Amino acid sequence: MKRWITWEDMIDVYVKLHQRGIRFLLSKLTFNSTKKSISAFDASLGGTSNWWEIPLIKERWNRMITGDSQIDFKSYFINKYLSGAQSPLRVLSLGAGYCQHELMLASCPLFREIVCLDINQGNLDEAALQAKEKGLHNLSFCCKSIEEYDFASERFDMVMFNNSLHHFCDVRTLLGEKIKQCLKPEGMLLVNEYVGATRFQFSRVQIQAINQAIGLIDKPYRRRYKTSLYKKRYYGTGWFRVFLADPSEAVDSANIMPAVHEYYHTIEEKPFGGNILAFALKDIAFHFADPDKRRREILECLFQFEDDYLKEHPSDFVFGLYRLNTHEA
Repeated sequence: MKRWITWEDMIDVYVKLHQRGIRFLLSKLTFNSTKKSISAFDASLGGTSNWWEIPLIKERWNRMITGDSQIDFKSYFINKYLSGAQSPLRVLSLGAGYCQHELMLASCPLFREIVCLDINQGNLDEAALQAKEKGLHNLSFCCKSIEEYDFASERFDMVMFNNSLHHFCDVRTLLGEKIKQCLKPEGMLLVNEYVGATRFQFSRVQIQAINQAIGLIDKPYRRRYKTSLYKKRYYGTGWFRVFLADPSEAVDSANIMPAVHEYYHTIEEKPFGGNILAFALKDIAFHFADPDKRRREILECLFQFEDDYLKEHPSDFVFGLYRLNTHEA
C-alpha cells in the first residue's frame, strides 16, 4: 500500500532545515522537476550525514563485492575482466554526477574515452577542471538528459550506472532499447545500484526490521546531525515527500533487476545489502565516521543484523556486470 505522507516526512523537513538551510528547502518550491533533481545533488546547499560516508560501511561493501575490504568494485572489475583487453575501451556513464568514479577509471590506460552524461552542468564543469588538473585527456562531458542524447549514433564497449539508474524512469525502455542501441555486440553493462522498493515504499516487515536495528544503537549515537533530535524510530517514507524532494529519486527502482535479467546475460552479480543500514543510519551516520571501540561494536552488530535479514530478503543494493542477451525470444 502506498504511503503518501508520514510522520517521517515531517521529521525529515525539520532535519533538512537545520542541516541544509532554508535555501535548500526553497529550492524544492518549483514546478521544474529537473531543477529539483539538480538541487538534491548540490553540495553548496549544505551538508547531511549519509550512511555511505562511513569508512566501515565502504569496507563492508568491498568485502561483499570483491572479497577484500581494501579493493573497491572499480579495481576489482578492471583486474578481473579487463586485464586481457585487446584495445582501449570506450565507455558511457549515465548520470555521472561529480564523476568521481569516472575520474578514477580514466587514469587507467585501458580506457580510450569515458563519456560522462549528466543534467547538472556545474558538476560536469567541476569534473572537467579536475580532469585537467590530473592531466586526463580521455574524459568528455555532455550535459543532456537521456531524452536528448542520441543513443543510436554512438557505439560503446561498456555502459555504466553508478547509483544513477534508479533515477531514471521507465528502465525497461532505457535498458531494453536505448542502451542496446549504443552497446557493441560484445559490450558490457556495469551496474552499481539501489534496486529496492520504488520511492522507498518499503514493506511493513522491512520497516519493522529497520526499527529493530535502530534499537541496537546507543542513545548518544542516535542524535541527528546538526539537531537536538534523537532518532527513535523510522516511520516509513511518504511518496509525496520523495517526489517533492527529487522527482527522479527511486522513480522506477523496483523494475531495475527484472529489466536487467530480461535483456542481459549475467556475468557476475553481487548483492551488498543496504536494506537496513541505509535508513537506520540516516542522519546519524556522522557518529560512526571515526568509531571508537563501542561504536565499532554497534556497527558490527548492525552488520550482522542486516546479514541475517538478507538471508530471507533480496538485497536493496546490487553490483552486477552483464552482456546483451543475444538469445531473446
